[in-house]
Amino acid sequence: MKFEEFLKNLPEVRAPDRRLNFEERLKWTGIVLLLYFALSMVPLYGLSPTYVARFQTLSILLAANFGSLITLGIGPIVTGSIILQLLVGAEVINIDTKTREGRALYQGLQKLFSIFFIVFENGIYAFSGALPPIQPTLYYRSLLALQLILAGLLLMFLDEIVSKWGIGSGISLFIAAGVSRQIFVNAFSPFESPTGLPVGRVLQVFALIAQGFVTQAFLPLITILSTLFVFALSIYLQSIKVEIPLSFGRIRGFSLKWPLSFVYTSNIPVILTASLLVSLQVWGSMLYHAGVPILGTFTQQGGTEVPESGLVKYLTPPRISSLIFSPTTDDFLSLLVYALFMLGGSVLFSVLWVQIGGQDASTIADQILEYNLTIPGFRSDRRILEHILSRYINPLAVMGGFSVGFLAVIADLFDALSRGTGILLTVMIIYNFYEIIRRQYAKELPPWMASFFR
Repeated sequence: MKFEEFLKNLPEVRAPDRRLNFEERLKWTGIVLLLYFALSMVPLYGLSPTYVARFQTLSILLAANFGSLITLGIGPIVTGSIILQLLVGAEVINIDTKTREGRALYQGLQKLFSIFFIVFENGIYAFSGALPPIQPTLYYRSLLALQLILAGLLLMFLDEIVSKWGIGSGISLFIAAGVSRQIFVNAFSPFESPTGLPVGRVLQVFALIAQGFVTQAFLPLITILSTLFVFALSIYLQSIKVEIPLSFGRIRGFSLKWPLSFVYTSNIPVILTASLLVSLQVWGSMLYHAGVPILGTFTQQGGTEVPESGLVKYLTPPRISSLIFSPTTDDFLSLLVYALFMLGGSVLFSVLWVQIGGQDASTIADQILEYNLTIPGFRSDRRILEHILSRYINPLAVMGGFSVGFLAVIADLFDALSRGTGILLTVMIIYNFYEIIRRQYAKELPPWMASFFR
């Protein structure tokens, strides 16, 4: 059997044999969302009740819930995608993604990489001791690994169901759902924290003011305001567009504009960069518990394991309260390393995604020529059109990636209601869902929803 035939025979979700209307796609999206929440709430059988939660501040970006069936969330799936992108970008693997056969080969390799990392990462995480079993025997470690691998594969197929039967991307849906749940809990939870105040920041503000501690109410208020700031600025960045004027070659007096978003590659660069960051934290934890702390060491604080030294420590952003009231050299170094990692990673993956994701100047030029459109004042020549488009697309890829990475750093620094990067991703994901529905299903919406989208 040829390798290409092997990739085609990998298990996959069958695509619908007819066009699904909006209600059907919304139904399947809702079913997948409910299954995701169910997976996140089912605890691992055989896990020691004394386990310590790890990488909690970063797990939300992986749509993960430590101690549940999806302890590593979408991490292995995204890691496989990152590795494949880097190999294709460095031309270690030569694939022409501009052809139909090349795209099919790339998608097959992407699934193969995802399956490999689901088995590999979940297996290593269970056997390294990062997940302590009830009894340190091969049986219980194997049982934990099997549960994690099966749940990881199920999460991969749920992502396919959303892509083929639902709306948008399953991975994006899982991230947005996890972040939204965390924001709601951190904002409005009435349960009492160890300090005697409500967990919800909104309720904390009112409680502190009622008790006469107006000054102390300032910190939770900053958290709320920073969250609203990230929401507003993210929506603003999404709305900025560069419009290329076009006209029909044989029809005079009729023109239109081809919009290029300022955030040209959307939330993909931040998802990949943040997922790479989380993967380093996961691998750091696994190696530390395996007795090989080459990425750093960890310590326990308040029932949670946090980085204490090494690369994993400097890839964790400091809190703004620490920088203001008790700054240290390590805090400023962590901020510098984290900012450089987020900014550099966002720009790198944005540029790579333009080439791999079919958003390069050559692909857009072909799309424009298919409609017999040209740029006024220029000949209808593919090379000319590609050259003009590249003058816009390449800078947009760099500036958009940098802007999104910078906004993620600012949001993380000011300690928003969820991780800042997660809030940024959620806003962009919800905005993308809105754009998809508005463009593709506007005529199928029920009256109450149609008025909102108009």
